[in-house]
Amino acid sequence: METAAVRQRTVVVCFLSEQNIFMRISTLMLLLTALLTAAYWLGRGKVLKRIGGMQSIRKLHSLPGYYGYYTVICCGIPALFLLIFWFMASDALVIRWVVSQLPGQLRGLPAAELGLVINDIRNMAAGQFINPDRVTDLAAAAEQYAHLKNISRWALAGSMLVVVSLGFGWAWSRLNPDFRARNRVERVVRIGLFLASTLAVFTTVGIFLSVIFEAVRFFHKIPLTDFLFGLNWSPQTAIRSDQVGSSGSFGAIPLFVGTLLISGIAMLIAVPVGLMIAIYLSEYAAPRIRSWVKPVVEILAGIPTVVYGYFAALTVAPLLRNLGESLGISVASESALGAGLVMGVMIIPFVSSLSDDVINAVPQSLRDASYGLGATRSETVKRVVFPAALPGIVSGILLAVSRAIGETIIVVMAAGLAANLTVNPLKAVTTVTVQIVTLLVGDQEFDSAKTLAAFALGLVLFVLTLMLNVIALQVVRRYREQYE
Repeated sequence: METAAVRQRTVVVCFLSEQNIFMRISTLMLLLTALLTAAYWLGRGKVLKRIGGMQSIRKLHSLPGYYGYYTVICCGIPALFLLIFWFMASDALVIRWVVSQLPGQLRGLPAAELGLVINDIRNMAAGQFINPDRVTDLAAAAEQYAHLKNISRWALAGSMLVVVSLGFGWAWSRLNPDFRARNRVERVVRIGLFLASTLAVFTTVGIFLSVIFEAVRFFHKIPLTDFLFGLNWSPQTAIRSDQVGSSGSFGAIPLFVGTLLISGIAMLIAVPVGLMIAIYLSEYAAPRIRSWVKPVVEILAGIPTVVYGYFAALTVAPLLRNLGESLGISVASESALGAGLVMGVMIIPFVSSLSDDVINAVPQSLRDASYGLGATRSETVKRVVFPAALPGIVSGILLAVSRAIGETIIVVMAAGLAANLTVNPLKAVTTVTVQIVTLLVGDQEFDSAKTLAAFALGLVLFVLTLMLNVIALQVVRRYREQYE
């Protein structure tokens, strides 16, 4: 009984310690915000005091706000780097110290088992339940972990105050009416914008490298030709020798065909309907009608995809099956047609909204010139407005195609998981994204071809998306030159 009480007390103490740490982080962020706000007003006030107030503002090289912003930059950027470094390094250093203090039998465990022990220490320090057999062994380590994390937070607070003070002193010594504060602030802003613009590039490169690294491992196990041109997809390892592929079959053609079939059906619905809605709203609808119809159409984009999946599985699929039975046609309970129809409805707002914005962006002078030459409204739309807006329309359509290719929930609920090689929309098929999710669900071994196949499929999707973007760029460039 006494041991159980001691264990419970240790967990509670560690949990309260973690909560206090969290509160100190929140307080620290509020304190930093207050310091930066004070730095802004002090920097701004110094230069105004030097010139005698706002009535002599013409004596300043820059507006007063720029001096305040410069002070904030000198204080805030070093503090930001300190925060990033702390978040990256502090926990690793604390864990290393805690592990060094563990008993020899725990410290000498293999890396995988030691990782589980470290996870138990973190959970125990957070007041979460762990294996009761380990409570006694890890109580001291968890308490030490919480204590060291507490110390590191206080060290961070002190270091941040020092860094902010040094930055403020540096900025304060340079502030004077002739100081080019605007140039310095705008230079920092340009650097920030440049870093933001390259973030997407680095993210794309990172995704590509992570995917291609695992895909190469997959292609060491399965030949590339078998993957790209194989006609059977059965990634599960066979139990009996009479099943398809004793070690799995990874021919991805059925997945590619199923993806293109469902996406094609969706685009056959979304593109014509979306374009007609966009043309009507931008060229024919009265302002009052447009103000009501456009938001209603765009509501479709806000409906969760799982709702569309339920609608496809519980309403559209039985309706198609009953309709097929009345016509003497066999329709699967989970068919590509049902998934494609519902997906097309979901994608309509992407096409209509983007196309409507692009059509409205066409200069009114082009319409007026067409009317002046005697063209009717329909002729103006077909021969002037639509060609001029074509680059943006193509971009919207390709965005909708990417959305259709990447959809998963609707396909899972309405088209199923069967990798059938067929172009019959009344049959059940599956898509690349569905198989990626299926392969990565649950505990997986990343040395098996089954799991690595998900990265090979992801690489195919990446290349396909890149090709669509290149095509869109070429179309936009060609027609933009014509109508500039």
